[in-house]
Amino acid sequence: MVALAISLNGPAKFVTWGVISISVPNLIMIGLIVVFFVLALVIPFPSHKKNGE
Repeated sequence: MVALAISLNGPAKFVTWGVISISVPNLIMIGLIVVFFVLALVIPFPSHKKNGE
């Protein structure tokens, strides 16, 4: 957990595309949400088949 700890003191960096401006931490979170959503669609549910079937 120590390796994941970062300093949150200070202003965030922003990425700007025309009229859209988003902070880098928010952009990272949106990216992670999209990745988990795609994984949830791709990874199959475990089957409930019994041993004889």
